[in-house]
Amino acid sequence: MYTPSPRHYPQLLLSDAGLSSTTTIDAINEQGESQPVSLVGERPLTIYLDKYEIVTLMTIGSHPELLTLGYLLNQGLLDNLDQVRIIQVDWETNSVAVVTSKQHTDIRSMLEKRTITTGCGQGTVFGSLMDKIRQIKMHHPPFKQSDCYALLRTIRDYNLVYKQAGAVHGCALCAGSEIVVFVEDVGRHNAVDAIAGYMQLEKITGDDKVFYTTGRLTSEMVIKVSQMQIPILLSRSGATQMGVEVAQQAGVTLISRAKGKAFQVLSGAQNIVFDAPPIRVRPDLKDTKSVTAESSE
Repeated sequence: MYTPSPRHYPQLLLSDAGLSSTTTIDAINEQGESQPVSLVGERPLTIYLDKYEIVTLMTIGSHPELLTLGYLLNQGLLDNLDQVRIIQVDWETNSVAVVTSKQHTDIRSMLEKRTITTGCGQGTVFGSLMDKIRQIKMHHPPFKQSDCYALLRTIRDYNLVYKQAGAVHGCALCAGSEIVVFVEDVGRHNAVDAIAGYMQLEKITGDDKVFYTTGRLTSEMVIKVSQMQIPILLSRSGATQMGVEVAQQAGVTLISRAKGKAFQVLSGAQNIVFDAPPIRVRPDLKDTKSVTAESSE
């Protein structure tokens, strides 16, 4: 659970309604024996913005306030955190009420103009977000290959819910090879929105950060990271064609299939410092050990 420092936003009334990430049930294994199994929690959470019903998200429920704030910011329904007065989560009704000082003159048109996307757990992008993306001037810091490898080693210790129960995605805001914050949820978009909320509450800028996700790199993921002003997006999974196209338009360095010593830079390769290339094994030498063993028999 996370409670922001009141010195940052004294006007903000924020609930602290995070739920446990997992629950335990009895299952029958392949031996016909009963054994305890951990399951990831999943709850619907309907967001109400000044009494307008916005969306229902399926979430693990561990960071509902951060998820709500980040979602509204990333969808363009809020301009900044100074507009927010109350974020109150009520799990008895599976809802969260957000009260702001903003006059929502265009909210009906934004709710009508939405695009169905591939995002697990959410599925909509409001308004003309691509018009905003094209206006973003992204900072392009160099990213060392050695820092990429160090980050991949560090991230192994953070997938705690996944290791216990599976069924979740993980996202991390990183400074070089260091983890600033790590969030797991049933949808990768929920996790990235929770981190966006965390960045707002903690006044963390994204222009010198790296964003890591376990999920695929779709256009919506790139759009969200662009709005957070994070120049580097890294995933152990693959990317979609539109994800790459949006990254190229927004100036995001996009790295996919990042596992062990392997990765694929799909956009922004000029921003990568190749300071630790792995030793390439010649194809004709791969089976040297087995051939030697066979000849000695």
